[in-house]
Amino acid sequence: MLHRSAVEAVIRAGLAEDAPWGDLTSDLALPADAHATATVTSRESGVFAGEEVIRTGFAVADPALTVQLHVADGDVLEPGTVVATVSGPVRPLLSAERTVLNLVQRMSGIATTTARYVAEVEKTVAEVERANKLPTGTITRTRVCDTRKTTPGLRALEKHAVTCGGGHNHRFGLSDAVMLKDNHLAVLTAGGASLPHALRELRRKMPHTACMEVEVDRLDQIEDVLAGGADVVMLDNFSRADLVSGVAMIDGRAAVEASGGITLETIGDVAATGVDVISVGALTHSVRALDLGLDIAVD
Repeated sequence: MLHRSAVEAVIRAGLAEDAPWGDLTSDLALPADAHATATVTSRESGVFAGEEVIRTGFAVADPALTVQLHVADGDVLEPGTVVATVSGPVRPLLSAERTVLNLVQRMSGIATTTARYVAEVEKTVAEVERANKLPTGTITRTRVCDTRKTTPGLRALEKHAVTCGGGHNHRFGLSDAVMLKDNHLAVLTAGGASLPHALRELRRKMPHTACMEVEVDRLDQIEDVLAGGADVVMLDNFSRADLVSGVAMIDGRAAVEASGGITLETIGDVAATGVDVISVGALTHSVRALDLGLDIAVD
């Protein structure tokens, strides 16, 4: 769940950046007692994310502003869908408009992109079930997850948006899990220690509630990683054939994650290999904002 405190911190920083000494245009051009009602509307199809941002954003700008939301996180938008109605003093309404819309448009873009990736995985699973004459739901759906490739300061909002699109969150940050990548492994084994031994020593130091994920980029690394006690094995930038081989080698001894350069065009093939998780940096690092607009009517 996206906590109001996290949203409020982002909103306050955004408002301070946009109007550090006030809104020169609104303060000079608009009467202090002017009131208005504004409608936030979708201008294209997509998936909505950001109800807490709209609610909190305008409240932070001025508690006198009232917000009525007409959609919820995860709802499908069409062109012309009314997202929210905001009423109250016009100066703070217009001063907060850009900050709030920028965030909600980005979050909705992330939710929309995630939903497309999830749909491709679901389509592949359904095709495999049909081809093998299996009842619907026989095959567990591969999870589509985000990464830490998020905008600094906006991670909580962006990861929440992924869940609105039907995806799942990977670790939130470095404090959440032990995740060893190639650079970690190079340092761990630099003194000549075997990889299984180094991982077992690390396991001894870990809290019992933490999990260990280890990245590999070759099939011949897998057995050593499993011998070291990895809970999750990340197959990084593997070919489809090697993903199939990797899943067979691991054979349920650890969860299997596929990562590296996965696109909307390739995620179906990756899901069909039987991996448990597919992590996609593109869900957050290269999305296009969904087009939303705010139109005002003077009371």
